[in-house]
Amino acid sequence: MGISRTSRHKRSASGAQRAHYRKKRKFELGRQPASTKLGAKRIHTVRVRGGNLKYRALRLDSGNFAWGSEQVTKKTRIIGVVYNASNNELVRTNTLVKSAIIQIDATPFRQWYEAHYAQPVTKKGKPSAAAAESAEPKKISNHHQRVLDERKKEAKIDTLLESQFAAGRLYAAVSSRPGQSGRADGYILEGRELEFYIRKIRTGKQKHAHAT
Repeated sequence: MGISRTSRHKRSASGAQRAHYRKKRKFELGRQPASTKLGAKRIHTVRVRGGNLKYRALRLDSGNFAWGSEQVTKKTRIIGVVYNASNNELVRTNTLVKSAIIQIDATPFRQWYEAHYAQPVTKKGKPSAAAAESAEPKKISNHHQRVLDERKKEAKIDTLLESQFAAGRLYAAVSSRPGQSGRADGYILEGRELEFYIRKIRTGKQKHAHAT
């Protein structure tokens, strides 16, 4: 039997079984989950209702992620899945789905920040190559210097984000649907949302430690 998206097989609110008055219909069909994994990019096209196409991502290794507070988006590498509210099995198998919490490479965002503000993104650890170059005296116009000085006044980073930049990994949420659009795009977690998910990840690790 094929996968169906109807609720005709469900009991009614009173608990009565509904009568089977018709067979399954083509427009009620469902398909197998994509179960997008981490790996070299592999996308299959699926012909769907109306002659349209869906892009079924079977494996993805990168995506476009937005840094909301800085209004900048960069393509970066996905490192792994760290939390999923619906199923821990999706974390263990590194399955990419919408709303999964993942870790991404911080390098593109670090490079942009240091070029934009002309100062290191974090005081911890070794300065990056871009920061080392900016430390050397470089000839810039007075106008450019004034622009940089104005930017530096607003250059503030959350302490939680700063510690993540020092480690070279950022927490992000997937906001696209990899099994439908063939992309794993999202946004960097910040503020109260970041605090919430860090608590969730820590409690999950503690539970596993107690279980073992």
